[in-house]
Amino acid sequence: MKCKIDTVIFDLGGVLVDWKPEYLYREVFKGDEKKVTWFLNTVCTSIWNAEQDGGRTIEEAENLKIAEFPEHEDLIRLYYNQWHQMFSGSIAENVALFKKLKATGNYKIYALTNWSAEKWDKALELFPFFKDFDGVVVSGHEKTRKPLPKIYNLIINKYTINPEKAIFIDDNEENVIAALALKFHGIHYKSPQQLKDELHSLQLKF
Repeated sequence: MKCKIDTVIFDLGGVLVDWKPEYLYREVFKGDEKKVTWFLNTVCTSIWNAEQDGGRTIEEAENLKIAEFPEHEDLIRLYYNQWHQMFSGSIAENVALFKKLKATGNYKIYALTNWSAEKWDKALELFPFFKDFDGVVVSGHEKTRKPLPKIYNLIINKYTINPEKAIFIDDNEENVIAALALKFHGIHYKSPQQLKDELHSLQLKF
């Protein structure tokens, strides 16, 4: 039976670009993994960062954390002041895959990303290929984020996507489960080869 997939939706961080706060704080703490882990699990946590992805301003976020941990003000401010140092670069195999899919002309290719609105312009500077999607939905602009159903419905309506003909790719399993609930095909990304294999199993040509 011929696959009717006509849309592919990529997450960005963790799928097309390698972003980890650890990269910055390993430099700050001179490779002391215990300090890095403590700081990112206790002070500038993933839950705290997710609120900026959902639309909270960086200024408000910093003020809240500095009030909580005044002795770490400089380290807290580094999170967004040196945010660009959290990237090791793009994930070359997956970017090449994205470009191949787009070049076929058979699929609409979108991005759905949890990303602070205040850092999106910088993201476009760092990774110009972000401009090559047929459309992008940035959580910070929309003031909602994955895995909340609202943001999936937003991209569906904005680009007239039929979820049953669309594949959603994300390295966060929770985000994939949310997409599956809305009848998307979902791929929980783990490696470039696994991603290619799963796309082939869904009969995509690239």
